[in-house]
Amino acid sequence: MPYPHDVIVIGSGHNGLTTACYLAKAGYKVLVLERRDTLGGAVCTEEMFGGYKMDVGSSAHFMIHQTPVVQDLRLADYGLEYIDLDPFMSYPVADGKGGVIHFFKDLDRTLDSIATVAPEDVQNYRDFIAFWGRINKGVLRTFLRPPTGNNIIGEMLKGQFRDGSLFGKEPQVDGVRRILSSYGQEVESRFRNPHLKAALLWFAAQSGPTPEQTASADFVGWQAMLHESGAKRPRGGSGGLTQAMIRMLEAHGGEVRAEAPVRRIRIANGTATGVETEDGQVFEARAIVSNAHVQTTMLKLVGPEHLSGHLEKQVRDIHVGNGFGMVVRHAVDRLPTYTACPDDPHIHTGLQLLCPDRDYLYRAIGDYHKKLPPQEPAVIAMTWTKTDPTLAPPGKHVLFTWAQWHPYELAGGLRWDDIREREADKIYEVVVKYAPDMKGAIIDRYIQSPLDIERKHGMLRGNVMHVEMNFDQMFLFRPLPGLSRYTTPIGNLYLSSASCHPGGGVFAAAGYNAAGVVLAALKKKTWF
Repeated sequence: MPYPHDVIVIGSGHNGLTTACYLAKAGYKVLVLERRDTLGGAVCTEEMFGGYKMDVGSSAHFMIHQTPVVQDLRLADYGLEYIDLDPFMSYPVADGKGGVIHFFKDLDRTLDSIATVAPEDVQNYRDFIAFWGRINKGVLRTFLRPPTGNNIIGEMLKGQFRDGSLFGKEPQVDGVRRILSSYGQEVESRFRNPHLKAALLWFAAQSGPTPEQTASADFVGWQAMLHESGAKRPRGGSGGLTQAMIRMLEAHGGEVRAEAPVRRIRIANGTATGVETEDGQVFEARAIVSNAHVQTTMLKLVGPEHLSGHLEKQVRDIHVGNGFGMVVRHAVDRLPTYTACPDDPHIHTGLQLLCPDRDYLYRAIGDYHKKLPPQEPAVIAMTWTKTDPTLAPPGKHVLFTWAQWHPYELAGGLRWDDIREREADKIYEVVVKYAPDMKGAIIDRYIQSPLDIERKHGMLRGNVMHVEMNFDQMFLFRPLPGLSRYTTPIGNLYLSSASCHPGGGVFAAAGYNAAGVVLAALKKKTWF
């Protein structure tokens, strides 16, 4: 008896939808089940406060433009319109008179901007981009395929072993050492100006690991790839990406259901046969793809009774971490006027990096290690209404603020439900310090503490990358060696989320890779 669906995807996050769309494009019947009443997972935009379009997850889209996903799925045909963010980020100097560094897609324009604040580092930045640009062309290839034992750093080194050109004029051993160092060390050893150092450190920190983590240097080195692809943002909000994916999926015969939380994955003789929702409905399919967190998938939806004792322990021991950020979405009546650059025409285009210096960042990290919210949070401000007025009523604006380091588990008896308003005030106060005219500008706000992030998006312990992106949980090790190729010990059950290689962010690479694995398996089963 044929199944009513070929594939069921659990969760409507952008990775799950990517997998679903590729499968539907290949002619398979796909059903997506979403637990929430809104679709899109953590790439979702909701209307609030009488006409303000608020992202409730990711906002800036950096990584997906380095993949073929948008073009392969022809998402522009389904309403996706991307707005270029150029510069993709800016660093206003905190003292109010030192100017601003803009990071444009064009390297020469960026160097011209660096020269206004950090002339001593113009050549250093050029050399830095040249080195990491060579490295990351290989790294990107590893991101767009399932990991194997020989591609952890193999693609980084392949060119060097072939023709000795990978590291340019740099001795081979020095190049390898740089790859395996921390991003904190890479910034400290390559640059002199404290403002440029702070900008690069703070942006690199967005991936999660703290600056001293071994083999994290490429979190800052990835800067080179942004000068290749730039950054963009969907018109109408970040959720424009996932809404276009849903329209594409439906146009190819797929179905998406909201308010359909999956209670468990049905398993018979070690093989997934379908899912059961919270209201008792049963859906069967040839393959099940989970876009949920790996621990939710294996420990809750599958259940320990279907896992070996060793695998259960491994899954429980995956390092999820202690959260690391919170976000506040503000409806405001004006855009910030930064005292460092009051008349600058570019400051509101991309991310605004509000972190006065290296020591400021490390103090926030120190508080995090004590399981305390930072006394002085480092902040990224986003003022998207400058490039997309559709996000707010006429004459009004949105101001999104992401801040680190905010632990999920707090010391001293603190509870996030008690302190979330206080911590949101502290984040906004950072904006006011840089732009005093923002005092009194708030109309309303939507707060997402680490606990709120967990509740809304199922991102355990508030980790927006699902699991920590330390080197021992990347490539072949993400989320575990036995689960890293999007397959599981349960037959017909696959993984497709930020828990998997290559990790979090609006990238879609995990969904793209998982689609290839599932397609190959389905074709093989059809053949036999």
